[in-house]
Amino acid sequence: MNEILIESRGLCKNFGALPALQNVTFTLPKGRIVGLLGPNGSGKTTLLKLMNGLLTPTAGTLTIGGHPIGVETKKIVSYLPDRNFLSPWMTVEQMCTYFADFFGDFDRARADEMLAQLQIDKTRKCKTLSKGTQEKVALILAMSRNAQLYLLDEPIAGVDPAARDSILRTIVGSYREDATILISTHLIADVEPVLSDVLFLQYGHIVLQDTVDAIREREKKSVDALFREVFRC
Repeated sequence: MNEILIESRGLCKNFGALPALQNVTFTLPKGRIVGLLGPNGSGKTTLLKLMNGLLTPTAGTLTIGGHPIGVETKKIVSYLPDRNFLSPWMTVEQMCTYFADFFGDFDRARADEMLAQLQIDKTRKCKTLSKGTQEKVALILAMSRNAQLYLLDEPIAGVDPAARDSILRTIVGSYREDATILISTHLIADVEPVLSDVLFLQYGHIVLQDTVDAIREREKKSVDALFREVFRC
């Protein structure tokens, strides 16, 4: 069995009196591409922010690579937020330099290779790029770190189908077998072909954790179809 990378035990997060995550318990091994799936308000972004150390839990424990969330985990976690973080006045080249200066594990050659594959002009200022191209650049920056865990929050939201395909190819193309990728998304049919596992979140609870293959074999349907059934309004 693959070595455990993420371990969550009784994890809770409240915002005032409002619970965002309640008694979330699961483990994830290394070497998987995992879909974090659930409707709006289910706690997906909260969970990713807890893993990245942007939020602190109200109760429970969370470890990555055997370490509690902190300095050691920041060294092995690469996070792509759901909001644009690119500096509009920087060129793509300058953003790469910024990341290389900030993250010791940033692989400049890998970033240059992916930018070339997607035909992105490194001399362009970020503000002049289309929304889809900005999302590609942000993803390339996140995936060019030699991290153990990649947390991708809605990496294909709001872009056209062609851009989605190229973004997913970038994710798969830069995937290393000893790393795990956790993708939060609503666009399940688009990402399902690249997923090995799924976590379903609802009202801050884990309601399903399984492999994609097991779901298809047991349910005789796709993950997307099962999701629509579980979360039918």
